[in-house]
Amino acid sequence: MILSVCTNPSIDLTVELEQLNVGQLNRVNSKVVTYSGKALNAAIGVRRLGSDSYATGFIYDNDGGAFSQRLDNEGVKNTFVWNKGGVRINYKIVDNRSMLTEINDRGDTVSLEKQNELLDLVSNLSKKASVVILSGSLPKGVEDDYYLKLCKTVNKDAKIILDTEGEKLITAVKNGVYMVKPNLRELENIVKRRLTKIKDMVDSCKFLLNSGAENVLLSLGQEGAILYDGTNCYYCKSVNVAVNSTVGAGDSMVAAASVLTERNASKEEILKSAVAAGTASITTPGTNLFYRDKFEEIYEQIYVEKL
Repeated sequence: MILSVCTNPSIDLTVELEQLNVGQLNRVNSKVVTYSGKALNAAIGVRRLGSDSYATGFIYDNDGGAFSQRLDNEGVKNTFVWNKGGVRINYKIVDNRSMLTEINDRGDTVSLEKQNELLDLVSNLSKKASVVILSGSLPKGVEDDYYLKLCKTVNKDAKIILDTEGEKLITAVKNGVYMVKPNLRELENIVKRRLTKIKDMVDSCKFLLNSGAENVLLSLGQEGAILYDGTNCYYCKSVNVAVNSTVGAGDSMVAAASVLTERNASKEEILKSAVAAGTASITTPGTNLFYRDKFEEIYEQIYVEKL
């Protein structure tokens, strides 16, 4: 079983415009509303790839039931720590060039009591998990070291895949995690410099490996991804597809990497599946993630090379 822990769920409102005119009237061409959150997206991706998926995390009294319903519809088992208040609303604005502008809320405050409740819940649920996904931002009231606390709580036999950024990531990897999945912008923010060459990207991944991560899955957007374990480094280039929305592509990569990790696949297969899932995801609108048939179609078109 793969356990996904979502600390900051969101209602994602994705709107498409001809172009974003700042300070002027903008008219919506279409919109998609999704009950989302990075780890919940990953949990759905895990299930679509045929693995047993379980989701947990924080949820709120207002609108919380819609999240459980979506997961139920996807065949994802779920149980949450419930909080007073409402789920945050994130706005994803996509123009005719497929340029994405995001406006993300933080979510209502989670008390220390509820934070401890989730730690206990993850401790129990992870006993049956082979892989645990920790992914996303944190709500108000939760300190940056909370992911470190979650890592310490996870059963030692489960492999942790961590997808967050900044101080949350740097702090959590100190406990040792199986894999981290930064994108290029997030890695640049960590090492505090621009990275334009593959060699510099790989060298910068060493910082996370030296900090406690066993593997770094570095997303390069439409250019594909790199998987590096300190000894072997692999690169997989993506293919050109019609872009509907890039939202959820990273979550799809995490889902595929988790499934292939659970199946004890090779590093090459993990990377290839992650790129296929991420690429398939951008062909769907909003945060609808990828579908199995598109994933398999793209998987057959891409290949992995050793750097």
